[in-house]
Amino acid sequence: MSEFFNSVRLNKELCKGCINCIKRCPTQAIRVRDGKAFIIKEFCIDCGECIRICPHHAKNATYDSPDIMDKFEYKVALPAPSLYGQFNNLEDINIVLTALKKMGFDQVYEVAAAAEIISELSRKYVANNKDKWPIISTACPTVVRLIQIRFPNLIEHLLPLLPPVELAASLARKKAMEETGLPSNKIGVIFISPCPAKVTAIKSPIGINKSEIDGVLAMKEVYTILLPFMKESMSEVEDLGESGRIGIGWGSSGGEAGALLIDNYLAADGIENVNRILNDLEDQKFEQLEFIELNACAGGCVGGVLTVENPYIARVKLKRLRKYLPVACTHLDRKEPGKSKEAFWTKDVPYEPVFKIGKDIKDSINKMAKVEELCAKFPGLDCGSCGAPTCKALAEDIVRGAAKEGDCIHILRDYIHKLSDELSRLDNKK
Repeated sequence: MSEFFNSVRLNKELCKGCINCIKRCPTQAIRVRDGKAFIIKEFCIDCGECIRICPHHAKNATYDSPDIMDKFEYKVALPAPSLYGQFNNLEDINIVLTALKKMGFDQVYEVAAAAEIISELSRKYVANNKDKWPIISTACPTVVRLIQIRFPNLIEHLLPLLPPVELAASLARKKAMEETGLPSNKIGVIFISPCPAKVTAIKSPIGINKSEIDGVLAMKEVYTILLPFMKESMSEVEDLGESGRIGIGWGSSGGEAGALLIDNYLAADGIENVNRILNDLEDQKFEQLEFIELNACAGGCVGGVLTVENPYIARVKLKRLRKYLPVACTHLDRKEPGKSKEAFWTKDVPYEPVFKIGKDIKDSINKMAKVEELCAKFPGLDCGSCGAPTCKALAEDIVRGAAKEGDCIHILRDYIHKLSDELSRLDNKK
């Protein structure tokens, strides 16, 4: 099983041991033991739900400081489409792009521009691979990771294309090398991310060996830096935008699927809805669909935990920005059709059976029987008092050797009552 990087981290000093996070986690990756939460690394899909729900701010995302720009001679910013939805009264995306250059970047390459290329390739792939319908979007790293560890039968339905940010990074680096003559290691390609999952996808890429991205800045930190520069940019805006309605539409739920120009698709957002859709898909309830777009965050990327604006307000802002733009501004290079291969995965995505509890099938069957036996002892309240999200999760922890029956407060209470009764009987015999 491959080593996996996680961008969501726990600050134990801030953790109060409440059970808000264990109830919210979609993969049951969090436990509370000895009054502190901890994250089971291999279960975590970096969706960021624990960051949203923690009232004590004990969960946080890993990302780079703006100081990372000082490491490179030439810096290229990769703004996600969702960045444009963070600002009030924005009429022209070039104001944001110009402000990024004033912030210290030498050049800007829109992720939305690369998204338009991915949309073209996706249309062709969906049309030419009917045997794989419904094809599942791979733009959201959390969804891909969830499928990888929980829904192995759906891996073959994944769209084998790079996410737009990776294609943008590759194209931006080549362009910068051509224009400056600098070697690759002198050029820093830095992504402005709306969520921690994108950080994980860069540190532990799926479908490729190595990411072209050198650093990741949190959108919420870049937002505060950009505001004063945007005011300066109003009078001297550079014409830097290279994306249209399709590319910017990727910033919110339904944008990717809508760009395929088909009607037979499904678009869902929010990790609970995603889980439900994947379960139904595994049960073959959506066989007639051509394409499924899934976003772990409510509203799509505009709902990432590293954004600042309400996702539904940001979605409206993006819709307004797109209104008078052309359908698309960036297209595949027809003169070099072979280059489109660079946008495809270079290696298969393996199944990662992180939830298995046995060494082999026989051992797993025996241990599952023990899990069922333990579940029969527990009250079935899923109260979380034991530090596990459900009674079954506790039973599995016990079988794995990571917990004990006495962790269940109801079992412990019954044991104490029995012990008390036994002591009383012994005392009465004296």
